Amino acid sequence: MTHSSPTTPGAALSPASGWRVWALAARPKTLPAAIAPVVVGSAVAIHAGEFYAVVAILALLTALLLQIAANFANDAFDFRRGADTDERLGPTRVTAAGLLTPESVLRATRITLALAVVSGTVLVARGGAIMLLLGLAAIVCAVAYTGGPFPLGYLGLGEVFVFAFFGPVAVTGTAWLHTLELTPLAVTASVPVGALATAILVVNNLRDLPTDRSSGKYTVAVRIGAGWTRIEYGALLLVALVSPIGFWLIGWLDWWWILTVASWPLAWRLWGQIRRSQGRELNRTLGATARMQLIYSVLLAAALVLS
Repeated sequence: MTHSSPTTPGAALSPASGWRVWALAARPKTLPAAIAPVVVGSAVAIHAGEFYAVVAILALLTALLLQIAANFANDAFDFRRGADTDERLGPTRVTAAGLLTPESVLRATRITLALAVVSGTVLVARGGAIMLLLGLAAIVCAVAYTGGPFPLGYLGLGEVFVFAFFGPVAVTGTAWLHTLELTPLAVTASVPVGALATAILVVNNLRDLPTDRSSGKYTVAVRIGAGWTRIEYGALLLVALVSPIGFWLIGWLDWWWILTVASWPLAWRLWGQIRRSQGRELNRTLGATARMQLIYSVLLAAALVLS
């Protein structure tokens, strides 16, 4: 199986483009998945009467650095494993397009992870041993998602990893850093955030299903097929939409939960897209899902704060 060469369409961006190439490698459309849990976790802390701006800023910075590092590692390791080829349907990958070498991208991965360690050190000092363990796990999984002898993404464990680290770990971890408590609200509020982060991955895997199957990348989409993958996506959207109603019924939110209703038309539009689209058309759906996650999380955070 051959890799994409520098003559692929994406190679119109020459290595001389400098920061633009690295911005492409960072995959900015995926970064809302790192921002959203910090927003909701901080809102949970405000709801509990505890909030520290420095903690929120450092948590956001660390989350973004970890996400970017994971994207760099994914770019290089997918190229080496043959998952990114000339038949790729998604956005340009800098390694496969010949814009950067795998060695330079992996070097950038190590530097970005080192920066995450620096910003995370203050958070560990604040949150204690549990934050150290979570931080180490996040660093390992950022690389192990597509790298190492047992890459999570290739074993069909991508959804589990994304839900856990962009939902419960990130939301409850952020709230813990403010309050030093693990509350039922923090755990429960992490569920819709993790569900929407997972939905981003589901779109990605649905789009890449044919090439993943041929390269031996056994994602959940490859295992269950396109039809069930679309149902999986719809179920994740539904979890996010109904969760605030549950929070209201429990008493954690008052009528401000209705703010999240503003995200319902977005979810309906996405459901229509996922049912009708395939191949490169799903790139639009992927970006729109990431935007919806951020919008939804801001609305949920506002409801938490106002309640």
